[in-house]
Amino acid sequence: MSIKKGMIVLMGSGELTATMVEVHKEILARIGGSPRAVFLDTPAGFQLNADQLSQRAVEYFRTRVQHPMSVVSYKSKDIHAVEAEDAFRALRESDYVLVGPGSPTYAVEHLKDSPVPDIIAKRVENGGCLVAASAAALTVGKFTMPVYEIYKVGQQPHWVEGMNVLGHFGLDCVVIPHWNNAEGGNHDTRCCFIGQSRFNALASDLPDETGIIGLDEHTALIMDFQRDQADVRGIGSVTVRRSGSDRVFQRGESFHIDILRGRESGGNNTAALSQPSHVQAEPEKDDNLFWETVHSLEESFHQGIEGDTRDATNAVLELDRTIWQAQQDLEDAESITQARELLRELIVLLGVRLESSPGSREECLSPLIEQMLSLRETFRKNKQWQEADAVRECLSRTNIIVEDVVDGSRWKLGV
Repeated sequence: MSIKKGMIVLMGSGELTATMVEVHKEILARIGGSPRAVFLDTPAGFQLNADQLSQRAVEYFRTRVQHPMSVVSYKSKDIHAVEAEDAFRALRESDYVLVGPGSPTYAVEHLKDSPVPDIIAKRVENGGCLVAASAAALTVGKFTMPVYEIYKVGQQPHWVEGMNVLGHFGLDCVVIPHWNNAEGGNHDTRCCFIGQSRFNALASDLPDETGIIGLDEHTALIMDFQRDQADVRGIGSVTVRRSGSDRVFQRGESFHIDILRGRESGGNNTAALSQPSHVQAEPEKDDNLFWETVHSLEESFHQGIEGDTRDATNAVLELDRTIWQAQQDLEDAESITQARELLRELIVLLGVRLESSPGSREECLSPLIEQMLSLRETFRKNKQWQEADAVRECLSRTNIIVEDVVDGSRWKLGV
C-alpha cells in the first residue's frame, strides 16, 4: 500500500487572524479524517506570555476554525527530560503542527539539534502537515535570517544555519515572511522589516543554488507533496527568486513544486506554471486596493483606541461602509468574509475598551478629589485653616462643590 505524502504550509503572517481561517480549514480537509492538530510553542518559549499565545491559538482553532487543538510545550532544550519526551511523543502522534510567532534564532537554537525537525519531516513524509508561520517560517529553510538582531539590535546583516526541514523534500531554499511589510511608513520595512536594499545585499551572500521564497503578509503557500503542487492562498502573492530573477505567483495560482527546486517543469518536462482561474489583471488590482483600505482603517482604529476613541469609532463605521461598497462592486466572497471577521474583532475590542472606561465624570474624578479632601481633613485636624480653605477654594474653581457634614466632607459637581 502506498503512503500518502503530506504538506508543508508557509504563512507570511496572520496565522491566527480572519484571513487565514479558510486556509486552515482547507488544509485540514486535505488531510482528511479527524486530524490531530497541535501548536508547538518553542519560538516564543522565552516570552513571559508564551502560554497566553498558545491558548490564543487553541481558542482560535476552537471558535474560528472549529477544530480542536492542543499545545505541545517545548519552550527550551533545557526542559526536564520527561517533559521533552512527552513533547516528542505528542508531535509523533500529530497530523497538523502549527508553529508561529516568536524569535526565529531562538527557535533554531532550541530545536535544531533536537529530534523535532526529523520528527516533523517524517510526519510530513507520512501524510501529516507542518504549518510554519511568521517567525517559524524563517527557520525551516537552509539558512535563517536573524531579523531581530539585524532590525532591532543593529547587527550587520548575516545568515545563521536553519533547521532545513525543506531540505528533506529537495528544497534548497530560505524563507522570508513579511515580504511586503509596510509598517515603517517613511522607511523601508519590506523583506521582513530589514528593507529591500539590505536584503538584496544579504541575498548575494547565499550559495548560487539556494533559492528564496518571499511570502507576503496574510498569504500562504501550500506545498502538497502528494500532488507535487504548490498553491497560493490568502490576500497577497508569493515571490520565488533564483539567480537574482523573481517569479511572482498571485493568490489563486498553482504551480509545480519543481519550480521551488529550481527546475522549470515537472517530471514530464512540460511547463509547470498554471494561470489562476477567473482572475483578471484589473480585478486583482482592485482587490489589492480593497485590502489596502481595510488595513489602513484597521491601523486607524488601533491608533484611535489608544487615543481618541472617536477616531476608533469612525474607523469601524468607515470599514462597514467599505465592506458594503465592496459587496456592491462584486468583491470576491472570501475577501468579504475575512473583512467582516476583522470588523467583528474591532467591534469587540471597542466594547472591551468602553467597558473598562469610567462610567461617568464623577467616577473619573473621584480618586483625585478624595485624596484632596483627605489632605484638607488633615489640615483641619491640625488647625491649619488657611491651607484647608485653600484646598476647598481650589476645588471650587474647577466647579467641584465641597460640603462639610457631621462625619466629614462630601462633594459634587456644580451645575
